[in-house]
Amino acid sequence: MSEQLHVCFVCTGNICRSPMAQNIFRAALDEAGLAGRVRVSSCGTSGWHTGEPADNRTRTELLAHGYSDAHVAEQFSPTHFDADLLVAMDAGHVRDLERKRLGNRVRLLRTFDPTAGPDSLDVSDPYYGTSEDFAATREQIEAAVPGLLAWVHATLDGA
Repeated sequence: MSEQLHVCFVCTGNICRSPMAQNIFRAALDEAGLAGRVRVSSCGTSGWHTGEPADNRTRTELLAHGYSDAHVAEQFSPTHFDADLLVAMDAGHVRDLERKRLGNRVRLLRTFDPTAGPDSLDVSDPYYGTSEDFAATREQIEAAVPGLLAWVHATLDGA
């Protein structure tokens, strides 16, 4: 592990779920005084939206709840290989990442949420949905943040 942890959020196109998680987690790290110790990135398993900002509905949801909407979509590439933790939004993303033989650094985001049952570990994809679906996605992400912060603390304390 490097001096600074690297947490990378992964979804399909890197315009909805992973940029939302990236910006929500960055805000939590700032609030916890850990921003300088953890690098946060996000990417997609596909390159469909590379170079684009987050989906407007994602941006609207983030801004409405006090988060930054800063984001430029990227496809998973060697720049993400050094991540200490690759946080997948759903089981399909886990399978995509496991094919790359990244070891035990891949986890589903909702495994950090103690209220998520074993049959509900995927973060809902809001892309074809409504603004309520984007709100539900934000809520799922926010529910996992305390557990993810606990992982960061434990990892940094063990470094």
